[in-house]
Amino acid sequence: MAGWPFALEIRRNAQPLGFGCNHNRALASAREPFVCVINPDVFWSEQEEPLQDLLALVARPGLALAYPPQIGEDGALQDFERELPSLWNLLRRKLRGRVERRVEWVNAACLVLGRDSWLRLRGFDEGFYMYCEDVDLCLRLRVLGGELRRGGLPVVHAGQRASRRSLRHGAWHVASLLRLWSRPAYRKARALPQAALSLRSLRGEPS
Repeated sequence: MAGWPFALEIRRNAQPLGFGCNHNRALASAREPFVCVINPDVFWSEQEEPLQDLLALVARPGLALAYPPQIGEDGALQDFERELPSLWNLLRRKLRGRVERRVEWVNAACLVLGRDSWLRLRGFDEGFYMYCEDVDLCLRLRVLGGELRRGGLPVVHAGQRASRRSLRHGAWHVASLLRLWSRPAYRKARALPQAALSLRSLRGEPS
């Protein structure tokens, strides 16, 4: 686009692909020191520069991934930071509306990683389709000793949560969970040291 400080490349698939596969293809030729995964329904105010904040964070030694706080269009803090999705944790979350206290993974609505980390992981696991790619990515990073760090500037995420309304998306979600629970990274992540507190927990929301 004229006047933009970068080249815009649009890639079109011959057939629909999953979330992870789409991003892997889009970032396959990236040569910059950092890569960004971002949803089309994420935006922020003109007065703030959350991506610059995330780039400064992820440039620090030992930091594998940086992410911003996510708020809804109503300004409410979203549940973007999650605990390991065990069956017990999922039941407590679904039936009791439990606020998850620890940051063992974050959703992939907006993430910045060092390109070296991205290449080391070989991107997203394309065996997942639409769900749990972000869980798996975060767990593999943490198993390798990388740290997930929250930035200070929020983004607005107008997420649709299709799996709550669609039987097809719900089936994809269940299939992805079953795959996740069978992966080596999930088993290894269960033995990792206790993760940092979530922002909702730090703000005193009941768990």
